[in-house]
Amino acid sequence: GSVALSQVAFKDWAQGGESALAWTLNFDGKSERTGDRTTWTTSYKTAFGQTRQGDRGFRKTDDKIDLETVLTYKRGAYINPFVSATLKTQFASGITYDANDVGTTVSRFFDPAYLTQSAGAGYQPIAQVKTRLGAALRETVTRRFTNFSDDPTTAGIEDFKVEGGFESVTNIDWNLASNIIFKGKLEAFLPIGSSQNDPIIRTDTTLVMKVNQYISANINVQILRDVLSSPDTQIKQALSVGLNYSVF
Repeated sequence: GSVALSQVAFKDWAQGGESALAWTLNFDGKSERTGDRTTWTTSYKTAFGQTRQGDRGFRKTDDKIDLETVLTYKRGAYINPFVSATLKTQFASGITYDANDVGTTVSRFFDPAYLTQSAGAGYQPIAQVKTRLGAALRETVTRRFTNFSDDPTTAGIEDFKVEGGFESVTNIDWNLASNIIFKGKLEAFLPIGSSQNDPIIRTDTTLVMKVNQYISANINVQILRDVLSSPDTQIKQALSVGLNYSVF
């Protein structure tokens, strides 16, 4: 877990400026149960942050719920069958602002939400790298913001979409030094038999640099390519320095 806070305040400052306050909370976890024949791994990634500048109210800067569970049946040293399930959504409403500072809500909790189930084979060439490939089902759940799930080729408006295809996931968890950790994840989903056959690609990489036991700097970069939600490649980058604590 980590928390980062930055603040600046002005009063009668002749050179000008605007007061600001920003904070971010992160929690990343992983639990693993290993038996003679199976390994069950569950990971949790959550984040939430806000900023306030001047007289404007708090605005969201980070918001993520990313859950994944993988059950692997151990047959060999490198290649093993698996089944997995994932959930991706957010905590709070997402708002965009126009040139006149008028906000428009574009997403909410579980609106959209993405669920994926897959089964296939996993490969672990070295201890720090795991990759898997399998057949998958992907569900997109919406309520109000159906632009994430609607099929533009049909007359009706769909608030729930199911796609079949193939999913590839690669995880990297590497201790580059005693105080530097690199974590990366590359996900690709290729829908089959859908009106939208462009692959959905998502990367999430984090570099953690520990100053000491409790203070660390984190650099996170997320890239998303999903033409249904946006025709452009979406990029989010965050740099934070704050308190870090390992529960286990």
